[in-house]
Amino acid sequence: MQLSTKQTSHLRSLAQTRDAMLLMGKQGLTDGFIKMVDQALTDHELVKIRLSGLKDQRKTLAPQMAERTQSNLITLVGHVVVLYRQLPDPAKRKVTLPAANAEAAGTIDPLAE
Repeated sequence: MQLSTKQTSHLRSLAQTRDAMLLMGKQGLTDGFIKMVDQALTDHELVKIRLSGLKDQRKTLAPQMAERTQSNLITLVGHVVVLYRQLPDPAKRKVTLPAANAEAAGTIDPLAE
């Protein structure tokens, strides 16, 4: 799913108030850890992960984690990664995204004829 800048900003602001749900250890991206991230995304949609002891690898691990879980990398700040994956069922979604643009929000351009 492609997110707009407005949507990414909204998700970043939601993530600020949350604590990290998962802690990645020195073993890195194991299959077991990917399964835990995948389950957390299914349960919560927006997941905050702390990378412990992987300072040199964080810039490569974060995009790999997003790719392997089919999620969006929202931000990577310090040792914290935020991932988002929207649930396919609208009734089960826990995060409401703002409209991507004015047209989707239903606003009408007063200058358009």
